[in-house]
Amino acid sequence: MNSVYYIYDSVCGKIMIESDGSAVTLLKTDGFAKPSGKKASDVITDMAARQLDEYFDGRRNRFDVPLCPRGTDFQVNVWNALCKIPYGETRSYKQIAQAVDKPGAYRAVGLANNRNPIWIMIPCHRVIGSDGTLTGYGGGLKMKQQLLDMEKQEKRGKQQV
Repeated sequence: MNSVYYIYDSVCGKIMIESDGSAVTLLKTDGFAKPSGKKASDVITDMAARQLDEYFDGRRNRFDVPLCPRGTDFQVNVWNALCKIPYGETRSYKQIAQAVDKPGAYRAVGLANNRNPIWIMIPCHRVIGSDGTLTGYGGGLKMKQQLLDMEKQEKRGKQQV
């Protein structure tokens, strides 16, 4: 099946959701990457949009829409490690390097993080510098801070209930 893409309006701006018909293959800010498919929607883009709505509304802290990020074996290992970072928490590049059994490869982890094709759902926004500072993010540091603040606030709110 050919890929399709759908432009989703979020609280963080427009997000392009691309699907190959069986999984999300790309999730980026609109205009960040040139879409490879035709503008349309399918079951996968609809599911992704619904789950993003729930995420932004604080009703979802994990995504279960099928994902198919394309990258090197190392990149995929890093992206899998990112998916294990709990909602509302952060990890450093060094901690992710240790998690993928490459303790000295924190710069390579940073590059893999930068190449993450399905941000938010593969939560690269949860990776910060070892000193606790925010570092680069495809959607911009303002969006990264918004996502982290939203998750921390939602997590705190659920703990108090």
